[in-house]
Amino acid sequence: MGIFLKKASFLGIDLGSTSIKIVELKKEKGVPTLVTYGYSERAGGDIVRGEPEKVQEETVKILKTLCQKAGVTTDQVITALPNFSVFSSIINLPVVPQKDLKEAISWKAKKIIPIPFEEVILDWKILEKIIVEKEKKIENYRILITAASKNLVKRYIEIFRRINFQLRSLETEAFALARALVGQDPSLIMIIDTSAVSTDIIIIEKMVPILNRSIDIGGVALTRAIAQRLNIDFKRAEQFKRDLGLIKGNKIPTIIENTLRPVIDEIRYSINLFHSQTGRNIEKILLSGGSSYLIGLPEYLSQELEMKVLVSNPWKRVAYPEEIEPVLNEIAPRFAVAIGLALREIV
Repeated sequence: MGIFLKKASFLGIDLGSTSIKIVELKKEKGVPTLVTYGYSERAGGDIVRGEPEKVQEETVKILKTLCQKAGVTTDQVITALPNFSVFSSIINLPVVPQKDLKEAISWKAKKIIPIPFEEVILDWKILEKIIVEKEKKIENYRILITAASKNLVKRYIEIFRRINFQLRSLETEAFALARALVGQDPSLIMIIDTSAVSTDIIIIEKMVPILNRSIDIGGVALTRAIAQRLNIDFKRAEQFKRDLGLIKGNKIPTIIENTLRPVIDEIRYSINLFHSQTGRNIEKILLSGGSSYLIGLPEYLSQELEMKVLVSNPWKRVAYPEEIEPVLNEIAPRFAVAIGLALREIV
C-alpha cells in the first residue's frame, strides 16, 4: 500500500486454517534480523470457508494473546490470502500506452475470471515484453493477473482493524513463499507447500509465481486415512504418521501413498503443463509447510517425480541468535509464509 510511515520492524502474519504463525523482522546492518516469532493452534476454521463473524472473533482473540506472549514490538503488519482463494493467470496483451494499460487488462481479465468482475479486486504485474512478430517488431506484454473477492479482503481488513494493527499489505501466500524460499535465485523452481488441509503447487519464474494450483489434500487427510484404515482414533493416527511416515515395513506408508496419489498426479500435470507451454523444465523442487516434516516424503517425491526434492529452510535469509537455531530449524517449513511476509518491507 505504501501509505504508512515505515517503522523499525514488520510483522508477517500467516492466518492458516488450523494455526496462526507470526514473525517479526527488522533490518540491522542491511540484514533481515529476527525480533520475535510465535505459533498458536486454532480450531474455529479458516477465514475463507468458516463462519465470518465466528472466525474473526476467534482470530482476533488468538492474535492478541499470541502477540502479547511473543513480545511483538510493532503494529506494522503484512498478511496473505490463501492461494486457493485467489484466481491467478498469465495473459498476453499488445504493448499499449501506459494510460490505456489498466483498461486493456481489465477488459481481458473480465473474460477469464470465474466470478463477477464487480465483486473482485484485480491486481497485476508485468512480467516481461515478448516478441510475437520479429520482422514487424511487434511486442506483447506478458502479465500476471490476480483477483480476490472484495468480501474476503474486507474480512481480513476487519480483523486487523479490531486489534489496531496497520495492515501495510495483503498479498498471496505464493508471493510470500517465493520471497522466503527462492529470493534472487533465477532458476525455475517448483514449491510444494503442504499444509494441514491442502497442498499448493507453485512454479516460480524469475522470482514470480507464474503457476499456482491447489488440491484439497493435506496433513489432516493423511491422518484421517490412517485412522479409518486401522480403526484407531485421530490422535493415535497422527502419532503413527509422525513416527513412521513413509518408512517401509508397515501398513502406514501404503496408506499415505494411496492418499497422496492425487497430489502426485497434480504435480506431474503442472510440470507437464508448464513444459508444454514454454518448452522448459523445472530445475528443482522445494518442500514447505507443516506436512513436509513427514519422514521419507522428500525421498518418496524424488523417486516418483524423478527429480531432486529438498525440504526448504526459510530462515536462511534471516539473522538470529545462534542458541535458538535448533528450535528454528525444527519449525522452519511451517513458518515460510510468515517469514516471506515479514521480508516484504525489508528486502
